[in-house]
Amino acid sequence: MADILPFKPRAKAAKPKQTLCKNGHHKWKVVSSQQFDVKQGRLVTTSECTRCGKRKVQAL
Repeated sequence: MADILPFKPRAKAAKPKQTLCKNGHHKWKVVSSQQFDVKQGRLVTTSECTRCGKRKVQAL
């Protein structure tokens, strides 16, 4: 009979941090410090991604 070698468990691969935002899956949080846009002359909602810092503006 041949010698039986034990299997070693594989090391877990490190996950990249920014993959969700690169694929368009942002985690939006409303920023309440800026609520009025002077150029448009109306109220706006400003959201910021907590992972990458990207901002988006939605007019009400």
